[in-house]
Amino acid sequence: MTRVDETAAFERERPRLLRIAGRILRDNAEAEDMVQQAWLRLHSTEAVIDNLPGWLTTVTTRLCLDRLRAPKPILVDDTAFPSPTEDPADALALADTVGIALQVVLDRLTPNERVAFVLHDSFSIDFPTIAMILGSTPAAARKLASRARSKVRPQGTLRRRADWEVVDAFLAAAREGDFEQLLALLAPGVVVAGDEAAISAGTPTRIEGRNAVATMFNGAAKAALPVFVDGRPGAAWFHLGSPQVAFDFTVVDGVVSRIDFRADPAIVEHLIRRKEGERRN
Repeated sequence: MTRVDETAAFERERPRLLRIAGRILRDNAEAEDMVQQAWLRLHSTEAVIDNLPGWLTTVTTRLCLDRLRAPKPILVDDTAFPSPTEDPADALALADTVGIALQVVLDRLTPNERVAFVLHDSFSIDFPTIAMILGSTPAAARKLASRARSKVRPQGTLRRRADWEVVDAFLAAAREGDFEQLLALLAPGVVVAGDEAAISAGTPTRIEGRNAVATMFNGAAKAALPVFVDGRPGAAWFHLGSPQVAFDFTVVDGVVSRIDFRADPAIVEHLIRRKEGERRN
């Protein structure tokens, strides 16, 4: 990869890296600094990089970890107002995506808990990757995220997730076999049901209850891709590039209350692919 190609590739990744660093550090200027340092490391390395996005994610996150572990604390007041050199639009975007309540809650977490929680719950990064970044095992990374979740949720201050965040987090937990996370994302009376076409294709007719639904999806949904179902964030099972069954999610109060398997051609033919994390059609 030439320096020109390298620069272009980095600029494509920059917005995502800024979001990661911003959510971990809760400070626009700090996030910019970490991403700039990642760029400098990329520019100076002589190593052959097979996966540039993954390499940049790892380097940026580790730089954030070093900053979190530094003696100087990161104060909530530092992020309340943009400095004269900051773009106010960037500050508003950070406040919108992170939320003041979440900023306060994150201070209760250890650096490793914060990184595991943010990377997994906000960006759906898998635990083997998080473990590699933290220098631990996937099981330990999963425990860190779970411990962080248990610290923030009982406080009632964590902002409610948008529907697309719930759907994407559910799909990630299903693929990774994170049973505890699946349970956390499901309402107690959750229902899974299939239309006639979906049942004919082999989906269950009806399943009720959080434990039964989590068991069904645990380690599954590997062939499910994000889509819009009638304009709502959902997923679909694809075969040979064509959608076969839509997963139509109903999200209420930040958890999944119902999933309808829909294979009616009138529905499947009008599904629209979406990028993971895309909010709306």
